[in-house]
Amino acid sequence: MIKQFLMNLMLSFIWVALTGSLYYTNFLFGFLLGFAILWVMNRNEADQRYFFRVPKTVSFILFFLWEMIVANAQVAYDVITPKFFMKPAIVKYPMDAKTDLEINLLSTFISLTPGTLILDVSEDKRTLFIHVMYMKSKEQFVSTLKNNVERRLLEILR
Repeated sequence: MIKQFLMNLMLSFIWVALTGSLYYTNFLFGFLLGFAILWVMNRNEADQRYFFRVPKTVSFILFFLWEMIVANAQVAYDVITPKFFMKPAIVKYPMDAKTDLEINLLSTFISLTPGTLILDVSEDKRTLFIHVMYMKSKEQFVSTLKNNVERRLLEILR
């Protein structure tokens, strides 16, 4: 998988060198073109993980950016209005993530979203304790986090 990613980067740089246009959009187009070329060349290979993980990674990044924009708008609206809409709570979140890398990335993505903060990880590494500024329903928060953020992140990592 690393070999395919490095080959894709090399094809992107070759595209940029051939076109003579050093812009990020041109590099992105070269990356997509290289991805398509590698996919066509490796259709019959046994290891197809790279071709499934790249679209899932892009989808996760776009999803996370959208969630961050929505959370920032919510916090900004709460700051500029005279009434506070905060309903803070601490949530005990049972994780499906097992390895240290998965737990670390999950907690980092949760903490990057405004209005949430990771307080602690349990000793058995099965539970996160999360401080949430805008709590409507604990069950809804846990299910949203599990079905959106954690599921998408684990699809990329596993």
